[in-house]
Amino acid sequence: MIGTERKGLKELMTEYERDLIVAALTASGGNQRRAAAMLGVLPTTLHEKMKRLGLIQRREEAAPAPLVSTPYAAARPAYSTAY
Repeated sequence: MIGTERKGLKELMTEYERDLIVAALTASGGNQRRAAAMLGVLPTTLHEKMKRLGLIQRREEAAPAPLVSTPYAAARPAYSTAY
């Protein structure tokens, strides 16, 4: 093991947990409910683990939603409510 970095048990377990969650999400096509079922945990537990592992952003870190979300809304003329 010359030249290799030794990792502690906690770090190895975290990496393994992350790999299992990513594999389950990939196998489920990104469906968190199905991934949770595959892993044998509740969807809320999976969601919390994903937040802890940095697999999803917290709301306050997420980018704000665009004001115009559809091509139709962008093409629609803006109407004034002032008479």
